[in-house]
Formats: sequence, C-alpha cells, structure tokens
Amino acid sequence: MIKKLDQLILKSFIGPFIITFFIAFFVLMMQGLWKYLDDLVGKGLDFITIGKFLWYVSASMLTLAMPIAILISSIMTFGNLGESFELVAIKASGISLLRFMRPLMWVAVLFCGITFLFANYVIPYANLKFVALYNDIFYKKPAFDLKEGVFFTHIPNYAIKAGKKDADGKTIHNVLIYEQTNPIQNNTIIAEKGVMSISKDKKFLEFNLTNGHRYEETGNSTDTSNEYIRLSFSSFKKLFDLSSLQKQNTNDSVYRNNFKMLSAGQINHSLDSLYRLSDSLKTRTKRTLAIYLPYTTLGDTSKYKEPEKQIAYTAFDSLIPDSARYQVNTNAISIANNLKNTLESIANEQAGRKEEIRYHKIEWHRKFSLSMACFVLFFIGAPLGSIIRKGGLGMPLVVAIIFFLLFHLLNMFGEKFVKEGIASPFVGMWLAVLVLTPVGIFLTYKAMHDSQLFNT
Repeated sequence: MIKKLDQLILKSFIGPFIITFFIAFFVLMMQGLWKYLDDLVGKGLDFITIGKFLWYVSASMLTLAMPIAILISSIMTFGNLGESFELVAIKASGISLLRFMRPLMWVAVLFCGITFLFANYVIPYANLKFVALYNDIFYKKPAFDLKEGVFFTHIPNYAIKAGKKDADGKTIHNVLIYEQTNPIQNNTIIAEKGVMSISKDKKFLEFNLTNGHRYEETGNSTDTSNEYIRLSFSSFKKLFDLSSLQKQNTNDSVYRNNFKMLSAGQINHSLDSLYRLSDSLKTRTKRTLAIYLPYTTLGDTSKYKEPEKQIAYTAFDSLIPDSARYQVNTNAISIANNLKNTLESIANEQAGRKEEIRYHKIEWHRKFSLSMACFVLFFIGAPLGSIIRKGGLGMPLVVAIIFFLLFHLLNMFGEKFVKEGIASPFVGMWLAVLVLTPVGIFLTYKAMHDSQLFNT
C-alpha cells in the first residue's frame, strides 16, 4: 500500500515531469526539423508526408528528452519541497532522504526500462522508415515553379523560360522552350503567349501556346547533311511528363541491414557474422602470403649446421648467370608489387571490417547507456534539488542545463573516440555514465548530511 508520503512525492514529481518532457521533446524535435529544413523547402510536399517525416524524426529524440526531463523535474520537485520547508519537516520526523526518494527511484527504474524498450524496438523501426522517406525527399526534384526570366531545368531534356507571368499564375508571355532529346539535336519552341495547366492525375504539365514557331533539327551523328525545319503555329499544345518531379516510394527493406535499424539481438547476430568474416579474411591473408612467399613456411635450417661447415654467403646477383639476371630481377619486382597491392587491399578490407564492428557496438551500447542515464541523472537531480532548495524554472533549470550539457558533451566525445578507434566501445559509449555516477553519489551523500554546498 502506498503511503501518504509516497503519494506526496509522486504527485509533486509527475506534474513537472510531464511539462519538462514535452518541452524538451518539442525543442529537440524543432532542432531536428531545422537540421533537415533545406531538404524540405521547395519540394511541394503534402502535409501527410511532412507529418510522417516529423514523426519519424521525433522518435529518436525521446531517448534524449527522457533523461533531461527526469533531471529537470527531479531538481524542481525536491527544490520546491525544500523551498516550502516540507523536506526539512520530513527529515526532522526521522525519515531519511533515501527513504523519501524511494518511490521516485522506482519511477526512474521504470523510465529506464521504457527508454530501453523504445531504443531497442521503436527507434530502429522509426530509423528504417525515416531513411527511406528522407532519401525519397532528398532526391525528389523541386516542385514546378516557373519564375519570370529564369530557366526551369528540372524536367529532363527541357529548359523552360517565361519572360513574363500574369497574376493568375497560369498565363505566361514570351515563352522559350529548349528541347534536347538527342545530343546532336536541339529543338526550340518560341511563343508569344501560353497558358499552363496540370492534368487531373498531376502527372503531366500542359502548355497551350499561341502565335509561335518551332525549330527542329533532324539527323544523326553519322549524317553530315542535317535538315533544319521551321514550323509556324497559331496554337500548339505541349505536354511535359512530371513523373521525374514526383517523390519515389522506395521500399524500406533496402536499408534494413543497416546497424541503426537493428535491435540489440539483431546486432549480436550481425556481430557474429562480422567476426566470422574477419576470421576468414585472416585465413585468406595467410593463404595469399603462402603463394607469394612459399619459403616462409619453412624453418631456418642454418642454425642446425656447425659453424665451421656453414657456407659463406655472397651477393645474390653473383649466384645468378648473367643471361638470367635481368629476368630474375624483373620477376622479383613484379612479385613484390603484386604482394604490396594485395596486402594494401586486404588491409583496407580489414579496416572496413573493424570500422563496421565498431559502429555495430556503438549502437548496441547506446541502447543501454542512454536508458541507464535516466537513473544516473535522477541521482544528480534529486540531491541537487534538496541542496539548492529553490523551486520553479529559475535556478533549477540553469543547473539542470549545465549537467545535461556535460552529459551530452561526454556522450558525443565518447562516441567520437570510439569511431576514431581511440577508445573501446564500452568506455566511449558509457563515458558520460561513468563520469556522472561518482558525481551523483557525491551529491547524494552531501544531501543526506544537509550540506551547505551551494550556499555561497
């Protein structure tokens, strides 16, 4: 049965947590939107596509929004209780700080589990959908937008320019269309006026042109007597295929083997495969070296001979007849070059395998380290709030941002160290947790002994 004291701390925590979580989530989502804003503008995307894009982007932000929300809300909760002297009264009644924190500890453990499940199952799926959608948007050409005096060249084999465009957005004047369906042929259409319209299925752009000329060039690369034809028209209809401007719907299965789209169990399976490939590469390297350097498999027999019976070694060239010396040297250089190229190729392949293994381990450790960060940051926020004894969004927010920036920077630096091979995946991805855990223990100790750490 939940005691009234536990109900008090839970009610005091849940409100600030919900507010700070959605604020942090919104800020992080806007940051992701600004990152990809240039790829979205001018593509003529519908609201459903933009909504899907934002939904998939926001999914990966939850693992960052959850730790910062726990940090800020725990500081605010205990700061409010300290400011209103409720925390002092509770301690005076003989209840320790750890006992008072116990219900929120279980809440923090619950949030750790939720964050891990989200990072292990939801985020890989969201990343898979996001990459497929983002690539379709990235390679989608801008929507048709004909500006005055500017060539529109995003329709393949066409360059379209209008000297003037009326306010209705459909009527254009002094139309110039270059058409190049063959590298040696350049067809041109010039018209005084035209009206633009889109087909009902939005697959074709229709130009109804009036009072113009069409210039055509016929022939091929083997024919030097090309014909040049000039046609005049009072009305002419020209259709443009807009399929190249549409967003392609790529099957997301193309990206499903990427390490960011895998759960922890799938990453373990992929790592087993990568280790087997690495072992087979080592075996292939030994086999290749045995072909080029067969004598390396033989032992050194000179050490078994008596010193007085050993043959005095002379220059290698003197042992070869003059007639064969050039050919032997040429063959030796060729073998050395082939061996060098082979070893460089094997070294590059081995480096690629090691890098791929590192990236898989980064994602595996990320799923656990970010969920554990929720628990560590709670043990920083709760004692900080009881020491600062300030509620609201003033001092608690400033202190929380400082610690979260420290956590975020350590996390970024650790990941960078792993990618560059400076640190192991465990040390790099758990760097923030390893550094902040002693800080949490220290602050908890100070809070339990009513430290005046921040009074000055």
